[in-house]
Amino acid sequence: MTEPTVGIVGIGTYFPQQVEVAADLVERTQIPAEILHQKMGIRQRHIAGEGDTVSYMATQAAKRAIEQAGIDPAEIDMVISHGSEYKDHVVWNAAGKIQQDVGAVNAFGFEMYALCAGAPIAINIARSMMIADPSLKTVLLAAGSRENDLVNLGNPRVRFMYNFGAGGGAMILRRGHDKNLVLGASAITDGSLSETVMLTREEDALDGDPVKGDYYGMLDVRNMAYMGERLGETSMDNFLKVMRTAVEKSGYTLDDVAFLGITHMKRSFYNDLVAAIGLTPEQSVYLEDYGHVQSVDQVLTLELGLAQGKIKPGDLVLLTGAGTGYTWSSIAVRWG
Repeated sequence: MTEPTVGIVGIGTYFPQQVEVAADLVERTQIPAEILHQKMGIRQRHIAGEGDTVSYMATQAAKRAIEQAGIDPAEIDMVISHGSEYKDHVVWNAAGKIQQDVGAVNAFGFEMYALCAGAPIAINIARSMMIADPSLKTVLLAAGSRENDLVNLGNPRVRFMYNFGAGGGAMILRRGHDKNLVLGASAITDGSLSETVMLTREEDALDGDPVKGDYYGMLDVRNMAYMGERLGETSMDNFLKVMRTAVEKSGYTLDDVAFLGITHMKRSFYNDLVAAIGLTPEQSVYLEDYGHVQSVDQVLTLELGLAQGKIKPGDLVLLTGAGTGYTWSSIAVRWG
């Protein structure tokens, strides 16, 4: 029996109007603007306003994805929220709010959370459920993040989070669609790093008012030396492993990949990764004008890659991420 196909029929993003450029961060970080831009990859980032909640940003992106797909929201059978745990309320299912606000009145909704590795995993979960259950014909994936609120720019332990920005992203999947096919996926977790990054209330991690709505504390790093050493030893290998496995599950090799959509990271490591799978910067998008927007990054790179003519019909696309926990993930898409 032939397995049904699952394809992408619409994508969308949303970003708040307020923008901070590298020069705006110099005083708080004590890092020159040139270093922020050239080495850390921060040319600018979007900053959420008061009304830009995680569910609102995810909803706005979802509405754009629905419009691009040309569907009635009532057609949606399932909503998966894979955005930030720092959301409108604690102990709360953001998927229900997104579902209500887009008008997906016939759907059910739930959350899955894998931090910045979440998008490829959420896409794979949706695809797997759609293949297993014929009643799931149309699925909405949506994410929002404003975790930059939780980063003290004066805390040097969280320098790798200075690139955090705010925004939302969404994708519509359709069972039986014969274009933009979602293919193989892979993920790996190194649990020895599970308690290296978390929300804390340590005095030197806090900045101004540590109370953000229902949340109290700021992001911080514990055991920095171990985290740096362990990631230095494993991160490149784990990125390559999940990317290679995803394409091999799809019946291809890394030589077949035409475009890489990947989490924002420092420029040198990004360049090394792109080169390691045999691509050039023209076959990827570096998110220096957005920063790192958690699991929004992958749909954003897809949107920008299409807009810039870097993704063409027939291209094998790899959407790849990594997040504290520490998890690496990747999923292949045959575009067109």
